[in-house]
Amino acid sequence: MYQSKICTAEEAVRFVEPGEAVIFPINPGEPPALLEALPSNQKLYENTLYRMLPGYPLLEKGPDIIKQVSIFLSGQDRKPFSEGISDLLPNHFSDIPALLKKAAPTQVIMAAVSPMDDEGYFSLGTSVSYVGDLIEKAKAIILEVNQKMPRTFGEQNRIHISQVTALIENDFDLPTLPEPILNEKDTKIGQIIADLIRNGDTLQIGFGSMPNAVMEYLKDHRDLGIYTEMLPDKVVDLYEKGVITNANKKLYKGKTTATFALGSRRLYDFMDNNEDILMLPCQVSNDLRNIAQLDHLVSVNSTVEVDFYGQCNSEVIGGKYYSSTGGQSDFAKGVRMTENGRGIICLYSTAKNDTISKVVPRLSEGAVVSTSKNDVDYIVTEFGKAELRGKTVHERTEALIKIAHPKFREQLTFEAIKKGFLPKKNFFMI
Repeated sequence: MYQSKICTAEEAVRFVEPGEAVIFPINPGEPPALLEALPSNQKLYENTLYRMLPGYPLLEKGPDIIKQVSIFLSGQDRKPFSEGISDLLPNHFSDIPALLKKAAPTQVIMAAVSPMDDEGYFSLGTSVSYVGDLIEKAKAIILEVNQKMPRTFGEQNRIHISQVTALIENDFDLPTLPEPILNEKDTKIGQIIADLIRNGDTLQIGFGSMPNAVMEYLKDHRDLGIYTEMLPDKVVDLYEKGVITNANKKLYKGKTTATFALGSRRLYDFMDNNEDILMLPCQVSNDLRNIAQLDHLVSVNSTVEVDFYGQCNSEVIGGKYYSSTGGQSDFAKGVRMTENGRGIICLYSTAKNDTISKVVPRLSEGAVVSTSKNDVDYIVTEFGKAELRGKTVHERTEALIKIAHPKFREQLTFEAIKKGFLPKKNFFMI
């Protein structure tokens, strides 16, 4: 059966008919040879290609031939989106499978997968995410089999050879992230957050250097659990030091869970045939009902700016879209439903060499609210932490000004009084 379905990339992409949606997994799960071959299909017309955090450039085809839609922007499609060449689908990570089913009833899945096992199954490896839930009803499944893709376990993470329409073989190096270089702000933020984490807690660690800096300061912790979206590199270090045991998790006890991984080759090798790691579809990993079962959950994510209400813009920089919501809102809501949970949003206090405050009276023009003021627990900058849950607008404003950069505190206080966020008596308190 396997041999009968092997073909060239150009032959494989011909199974896409006009009007159908093509769906790729997240970054390391993208099939580069199939992507390159896709424009060779002369039948393409009014097709749509969905990608999330793409690791390869967009196709040079007009939207009448194939409309290209991002689910989360990366360096490959930020500029094309700002220029109107591609589009963006707003989402919560947990909703993506349902949104794709609604937007694209006829779907062709193209994915890079691990080699077939003795039972005839391929694994989605690094990127189960939204693809896992779409496999069963996909019109066609076209695979790029890669010896360098780790074989992983989990839920909705397998594709049987009998489900496959066509496959190609292409052993390519998976996209990786460079080792993050932590600056002084990162380390201060990491230390502050690490002090909020207790032995036995379960962690969700978001994307970026700031959230991951916290893992540098967890090496003396014990019995930590991981229930996250993206599996970060630093998990390997904590496993090797015996810090991560997942012993206290009520859900998936004893197992580290994630929905995708993006990191170094070391991380991918660590994942390969590792039964301690379960890759879950995002409608499971980010389901509020599941998150709510995780007592002592600590959620750590980053944002671009926060206003005096506590609203967080995590997607727009300088009026231009930079990323998307991802699962930040899922976990911000979910952690509030847990016993002894703590939701942490971190950011640098300034930008552009300390010339712009990222603690602001109101979000900047063109910004979006990624995390509601009602869902924010802690805000952390390099100058400390502000606990907002249960605080009034006046109390939030005071707490946020105290963790703003010192050079902006007087100005922020003046603006707070002027705009009614603080009473006049508070002017000389900061």
